[in-house]
Amino acid sequence: MVKPLHLQIDAHSGVPVYRQMMDQVKYYVASGALQPGDQLPSIRELAQKLSINPTTVVKAYGELQHAQVIEMVHGKGVFVADRSVRMSDRERDKALRRIARQLAVEAAQMKAPSTLVLRIVEEELSDLAENRD
Repeated sequence: MVKPLHLQIDAHSGVPVYRQMMDQVKYYVASGALQPGDQLPSIRELAQKLSINPTTVVKAYGELQHAQVIEMVHGKGVFVADRSVRMSDRERDKALRRIARQLAVEAAQMKAPSTLVLRIVEEELSDLAENRD
């Protein structure tokens, strides 16, 4: 069964779309949300879901395969590689702090109160949890 991927693409972030996809898939694998052997969406399916060019998915998947995060099996699909590595608690904390720092800086630049920022983050986490089920 194909594991659904909830990827968030921000066309205005300045980070190439393929790189955003790669980072998010790596986080899913490193956190254990995706396990070795799990099947990922096809190139066509993911491109349609994200409304992006299939060549962008090809590039992301190609880079992930080169990094030994995924394996593309001709005629069968795309799978999490058996050699994929889980993220340690320390690495997860570091990655989350980097992302939170970026949010905090941008929120401060907008003069957004911390209560608003925290409420929005909680709402987004709740929405993601509901969409996973």
